[in-house]
Amino acid sequence: MNYLTKFAINNKINMNTKPVILTAGQKALQINLDNSIYGSFVETGAGQEVARNFFKAGSASGTIAKTMSAYDRNFSDAIYGKEKDGRYVCQSRLRNMLNHEYELLEVRLNKEEYKGKRFFAFADTIATINYDKTNKGHGWIGLRFQKKDNDTPSDFIIHVDLKDQDAKIQQETIGIIGTNLLHACFTEDDPKQILKSLYDNLQKDQFEISTVRVSGPAFENTDNRLLSLFLVKEGMTNAVIFTPDRINQQPGNILYKKNILAIRGSFRPVTNVNIDMLNRGLEEFKNDTKIKEENIQILFEITLSNLKADGEVNNQDFLDRADLLCSLGYTVMISNYKKYYKLIEYLSQFTKLRMGLILGVDNLIDMFKEKYYRNLNGGIMEAFGVIFTRDIKFYLYPYQPNKDTKLLNSKNVPIHPRVKDIYNYLQSNGRIYDLKFNENILNIFSKDVLEKIKNCEEGTWEDMVPKGVASTIKENALFGCVCEFKSK
Repeated sequence: MNYLTKFAINNKINMNTKPVILTAGQKALQINLDNSIYGSFVETGAGQEVARNFFKAGSASGTIAKTMSAYDRNFSDAIYGKEKDGRYVCQSRLRNMLNHEYELLEVRLNKEEYKGKRFFAFADTIATINYDKTNKGHGWIGLRFQKKDNDTPSDFIIHVDLKDQDAKIQQETIGIIGTNLLHACFTEDDPKQILKSLYDNLQKDQFEISTVRVSGPAFENTDNRLLSLFLVKEGMTNAVIFTPDRINQQPGNILYKKNILAIRGSFRPVTNVNIDMLNRGLEEFKNDTKIKEENIQILFEITLSNLKADGEVNNQDFLDRADLLCSLGYTVMISNYKKYYKLIEYLSQFTKLRMGLILGVDNLIDMFKEKYYRNLNGGIMEAFGVIFTRDIKFYLYPYQPNKDTKLLNSKNVPIHPRVKDIYNYLQSNGRIYDLKFNENILNIFSKDVLEKIKNCEEGTWEDMVPKGVASTIKENALFGCVCEFKSK
C-alpha cells in the first residue's frame, strides 16, 4: 500500500470518485508522507505562511530540511546580496534566494545518504498591504525542484497581485498559494494544470498571477509565452507583456512611471499602416512638453477578442503575431480589455504621467457607441469618467474604407448627437489630436493582406508590410502561409 492510498484511507477520500480538491493542510500532509521529497523553505515579508502549513500537517521531519525568514533587510542582504535596484520584492531577489538555498542542499547533504530523495527549495518575497492601505499587496513565489531523483532541477516562478484589503488574509492566501504550488509541481506534469491548482481553496478575485516563468527538464517543451496567454484566457490575469527578446515580463517592471504610448490592433499581420500610425503618433507624443523621450514605453496591444478572430484563440496564430512584432523591436501586450476605458484604467495603475493612445477613426466611433456600456450602472458616462480623470491623449489616424468615400478625421467623425457633448469635451480640451498620414497606404488593411497571403497571391502584398516582414512570413510559414513562393 503506497503513501497516496494510505493518505486517501486516513482522510476518507474515495479514489474511485471524481477527484476532490484537497485543503492546503491535506496537500501538505500528502507531501510530508512522501519520503522522497525533501527541501527548504525561505520566506521574507509576509512571514512563514507556507512552511507553517507543512508543520501543522504533521510528519514534516522527513520533508523539511530548514525554514527561515530573513526579515531584516540588512540580514537578508548579508545572505543573498544586494539587488542592483535596491528592491527586495522582485524577481532577482527570488532567484538569488532559490540559487542560494538549493545550492546549500547540494553542498551540505550527502547525496548517497539521501539516495532516492528529490530536493526542493521554496522561496517567496512578499509585500502585504500596509495599515493605511496606501500600497497594494504583491510578491514573487518560486519553487526549484527535482521532478525525478538525480534530475537537473526545474523552476516554477510566478508573480502575484493580492486583492484582499486585509494583511492577515493576504498572508493566509500566500500560505495556500505556496502549498498549492509545491504540491502541484510534484503531482502534476502539465504546467497549465499547475497554474489552475494554485486557485484551489481560493477565489480568482483574491489574487492575480501577472507573470509565470518555467524552466528545466520538467518543462522542456513549454513555451512561457503560451503559458502567459493561458493566464489571460483563464481569467487569472487581465494582461501580459512580452519584450522584443520574446520574454514574458511582469507588467509593473515595464510600465512603472512611464509615459506609455499604446496602439491597438489585430496585427494579423502588422502592416505599413500600423507602422505609419505609430511613427506619426510617436512624433507628436515626443513634441508634448510633458513627455520625456527617454521615458516613453511603446506598447503594441492585442485584445483577447482580436486573438479570437476565427472563433477561438489559436496558439500558433498568437505566436506568429507576437514574433513579428517582437522581431521589429516592439513590446507586445495581450489584454482582456475590449473596452478602451478599461485599458486606460489598467495602464494608469502603473503611472500617473501622461499617456497616449493611437487609434483609427473607426475605433473612435465604436468607443462612443452607448451599447458597449449597458453593463455599467452609469452607462457611457461611467466609462468616460475614467478617461476624464486620467492624463491621456488620443492620437487619431484618419479612416477611409476606399478611395470613393470621404476621409474621416476628428472634424467630421460621425458621433451620435446623444453623446456628442462628451466628444466635444475631449476635443475642446485638447485630448484628441489628428495625426498626419501617408495617403498612399491609407487603404491597406490587415484582413486584406492576410487573405492575399492565404491565397498565395505573390507580388500583391509584400509591399504592404514593413521591410523584412514578408520574408519572415514566407520562411516561417506564418499565418498558415504554405505557398511555394518563387525565390527572387
